[in-house]
Amino acid sequence: MLRFVLKRFAYMIITIFIVITATFFMMHSIPGNPFASPKKLPAQTVKNINKKYGLDKPITTQYVLFMENLVLHGDLGESYQYPGLTVNSIIAQRAPVSGELGGEALILGFALGIILGIVAAFKKNQWQDYTVMFIAILGIAIPSFVLAALLQYFFTVKFSVFPTSGWGGFKYTILPALSMALGTIAVYARFMRSNCIEVIGQDYIMTAEAKGVSKVALVYKHVLRNAIMPAITMLGPQIAMIFTGTFVIEVIFSIPGIGRYFVSCVSDRDYPVILGTTIFVAILYIISVFVVDVLYGFIDPRIRLSGGKK
Repeated sequence: MLRFVLKRFAYMIITIFIVITATFFMMHSIPGNPFASPKKLPAQTVKNINKKYGLDKPITTQYVLFMENLVLHGDLGESYQYPGLTVNSIIAQRAPVSGELGGEALILGFALGIILGIVAAFKKNQWQDYTVMFIAILGIAIPSFVLAALLQYFFTVKFSVFPTSGWGGFKYTILPALSMALGTIAVYARFMRSNCIEVIGQDYIMTAEAKGVSKVALVYKHVLRNAIMPAITMLGPQIAMIFTGTFVIEVIFSIPGIGRYFVSCVSDRDYPVILGTTIFVAILYIISVFVVDVLYGFIDPRIRLSGGKK
């Protein structure tokens, strides 16, 4: 098992290095000047700004300095548009907001999706199954920003049940979380339905039913444990979506999260913030996949045994 974990960890470090390197050079290959403005700045002013941020150095030197600060100090640099404000502080202030909103949506989507998928499988070709599949089709067909606008209209404008926008407590997260969770519910409901139907058809399930195993025990001990394994694999990448999936929703509901800040920094060409945010999300994604791989190895010994033979 130790060999399996170390191998996955090495892959994770290599992938993170590649992502950081590729992101850095792609960001600096974008044409244009982050300090461009309608009014042309004096040449000496532009020169001083470039010198302050190290933009007058060769691109390879900038890369080496960036990696040195990142690896040795964990420093992602300073914002161009907000002098004195570091990228680290921006992420530290904004990421918890996005994490709370995205985490709530992921938990809601995962839990309801699993439950609805199991119900649809056990009630195959009945009205419960058709209802769940209808919800799943809606969740896939309706974009989150369209659903967000509809929820805002009905529950804030029409009936004034929830606040229209802003951030200030649990009630402010309900509509944004629902907007994001519907797609997740749809994915897991469809996925669990097909997995459960396949598991239910296995011989050991029929044997358990013949022995008089209760419905609850059958679902929990036999069906759920075997059918949920592929869903756990999907859960890893979606942890990173806690942050990336909130970008548009945060703008619609005026939520002060990292997604809304990222969108504004793209328009302002604030390269350090864009680069730092991208690296943050990429590292979170890679680490989440690594954790899921390790958990998968613990849950199913066959995976680490086959991995050790390679």
